[in-house]
Amino acid sequence: MNKIAEFIKMERKAAHLTQEQFAERSGIGLHALRDLEQGKDNITLHKLNQALAMFGMEAVPGRKWD
Repeated sequence: MNKIAEFIKMERKAAHLTQEQFAERSGIGLHALRDLEQGKDNITLHKLNQALAMFGMEAVPGRKWD
């Protein structure tokens, strides 16, 4: 699982939100959230940023660190 997927899943659970609740509140679809939390690469940057916005964050360009 990638770091963003781990972060979103961990923070969602810390907020005591089910996937369904998080998807509804963030405005992304449940399927997209599940894909995101599984680290799949079919999520758009817009959807990723909608999810990250729930925690006051956004994805920005930066160096890739493996």
